[in-house]
Amino acid sequence: MELRDIEIFLTLAEELHFSRTAARLHVSQARVSQAIKKQERAVGAPLFERTSRSVRLTVVGEQLRDELLPAYRSLRDGMAKARLAAEGKTGVLRVGMLPSNAHDLRPFWEAFRARHPQWGLRIRHNPFVNAFGPLRDGDIDVLVAWLPVEEPDLTAGPVLYTEHCVALMSPDHRLAVRESVSIEVFADHGVIDGPAGPQYWENAFTPFQSPSGRPIDRLPPGMASLDDMFTYVSTGDFIHNLGAHVTRYHARPDILYLPIHDWPGLRWGLVWREENEMTRALAQVARDLGTLKG
Repeated sequence: MELRDIEIFLTLAEELHFSRTAARLHVSQARVSQAIKKQERAVGAPLFERTSRSVRLTVVGEQLRDELLPAYRSLRDGMAKARLAAEGKTGVLRVGMLPSNAHDLRPFWEAFRARHPQWGLRIRHNPFVNAFGPLRDGDIDVLVAWLPVEEPDLTAGPVLYTEHCVALMSPDHRLAVRESVSIEVFADHGVIDGPAGPQYWENAFTPFQSPSGRPIDRLPPGMASLDDMFTYVSTGDFIHNLGAHVTRYHARPDILYLPIHDWPGLRWGLVWREENEMTRALAQVARDLGTLKG
């Protein structure tokens, strides 16, 4: 099995979505499908169960992932260390982003690089599915996540930025004639069921109750990614909420964004599992520069 095919398999095992895997690896979706079919022929059994709505690992696929992942990580880390040595770097800080606005946070990245030229800084997308998994697995060192994060094995650091929330809906939705909406409309319409996470953490992003105490239902079919959310909202009667930065980074003709005038907003901050010199340095940069407002 070629190294690139292993990378494709392991990425798909994490993303569980062919198009997101292709986008993340900068290859075509056909290349992803070709690699998986090749591996399934070599193994002699399906590695993924595919339906029109979902992709998931088979038992054989889970076994192969568990066998390949440690060896792949070791090889990847060895190559990364060699590249850093060639660049004169002594380490690299890997930052995972749940939001889409890494560009807005460039003052933090630039300050970190300027203060610590001996270290590299790598920023990557972090999936919503099993959001804390890459931290716990050692794939990233720091996660930019909405707060609060109250996991016993994780540390929540300084707040990087705050922003308002918006409701997203189809331009044809009956709420689309309004200039803004209240949180109460989510109790009327519900939201799309999302990836499972700690209940307090889900509630901080999309409350389970409106201010008047009415339940905000989570509706099927459920979503595993932002792309799923956009698809369901743009083609149906669903509404949902997101941080306001999506109005700039995900402007789409089939999605309308309305301000939520009584939403308290979102706080995004640094979260890490293992503290080291580099995580402490980035946290200090964040404290020195202060919280940005979206």
